[in-house]
Amino acid sequence: MKKGIQKGFVNFLASSLVLSGGISAIATLPFVSNTAVQAQSDEDTNIRVYKLASPAVVSIQSQQGSGSGSIVDAKGLILTNWHVVRGATTVNVTLNDKRQFRGVVIASSRNPDLAMIRLEGVTENLPTIQIATSSGIQVGQRAFAIGNPFGRFAGTLTTGIISRVDSDRKLLQTDAALNPGNSGGPLLNGRGELVGVNTAIFTTSSTNSGIGLAIEADTVRQFITSVLQGTIANNSTPLNTTPSILTLDGKALSSTLSSSDKTLPDGSYYKTYQFQGQAGQSVVIEMHSKVIDSYLVLFDASGRKVAEDDDGAGGKDARIAITLPSTGIYTLYANSYEVGESGSYTISGSLSNNFTAQSTSQSKGDRRILLQKNGVLGTESHVFARDGSLFDTFSFNGQAGQVVQIELISSDFHPYLVLFAPNSKVLQENNGLPSRTNASMTIELPFTGTYRTIVNAYDRTGKGSYKLTVKSVK
Repeated sequence: MKKGIQKGFVNFLASSLVLSGGISAIATLPFVSNTAVQAQSDEDTNIRVYKLASPAVVSIQSQQGSGSGSIVDAKGLILTNWHVVRGATTVNVTLNDKRQFRGVVIASSRNPDLAMIRLEGVTENLPTIQIATSSGIQVGQRAFAIGNPFGRFAGTLTTGIISRVDSDRKLLQTDAALNPGNSGGPLLNGRGELVGVNTAIFTTSSTNSGIGLAIEADTVRQFITSVLQGTIANNSTPLNTTPSILTLDGKALSSTLSSSDKTLPDGSYYKTYQFQGQAGQSVVIEMHSKVIDSYLVLFDASGRKVAEDDDGAGGKDARIAITLPSTGIYTLYANSYEVGESGSYTISGSLSNNFTAQSTSQSKGDRRILLQKNGVLGTESHVFARDGSLFDTFSFNGQAGQVVQIELISSDFHPYLVLFAPNSKVLQENNGLPSRTNASMTIELPFTGTYRTIVNAYDRTGKGSYKLTVKSVK
């Protein structure tokens, strides 16, 4: 309609000038083409959608990396993907205006790949994104994505169309550019309403290939309704099963996931195992299979999820390495990442050399000590392939925002200290200089989860006794 009005106005004005003999005026009249009008209209739509929706799009930093999300409730409820927050109970959330909040994962589901986060400390109404319905979505309509691609470019807008509607899988396909970090962010229509949650890209390389997938709006609405009704939670009590006993002696047990097994709410098969754990024990559990994508979930005695892992053992094998937070019977789910997978696997549990007995100060009630170990770099230590130096590894549980002091002391060798985050990325290193007997660091922990410290020698000649202490100072 707008193109017709503009074109008609130009023709009318030109005719009027001709009739009045105003030939020179016609020569100076700017020509407005249909293409130019359309370009202006598209540009205006892009700007309007971005202004409407971008204040309610957030960036999320979790143990698994970075992602995006949408504020769907003014009190601070964030919608994102399950795979963005998987394994986490808390995440860091950055709003469009750069304010940062701690977010608690209150609900998550692998199928659909959705999760809900509640922001802590919200004192005002936040901007929100409205959710459309799936009924009006058509192939060819304009589509807009806003998110944080690669975890580095928050607030990025990309545009395209709805390329395909997959009614069977409840997914929308779009050619709007999506990249790692866009996961969990909104796919929008021309009114700035959410028509999908960006969840995956189809690619044969590491970059966007023009085929992005989003979970359709109706599925999103159903998920949010279930969360608000309390029927989907993040830390749910394990289902009633008859578990097998998992011994922590490193012995591998063989079993099979099949259609005769019970299923989780997403339809995936599982078996359960139990073991008796002690607070402070460092436990390593691994699940290996050549036919299924292994997945492990661990619950403590109270039914609280304390750890989960997908590919931690390399390839499609799973590995949980954790310092147990309490004493009691732990329940382990042996599961598959993909729904409906079946096949044989092995599972094993062992006490790692990270086991740390309660120190004297702990027994006297010093709860600041998170980890204390008197050890020896020697024949039972690991060897770094890059330089031949010896190292031991230890784990402790930390909370987001907690400040810890880590100290490695040795009179026998030049110590080197490394701290890894729950997502296996190096947080900080200390080379033990200038003292050559003490390597230490003080750091505020960015996530809640299991951290790993590496006790290392500065060079390949280093060996001997050491003392490692991890202490909470705030």
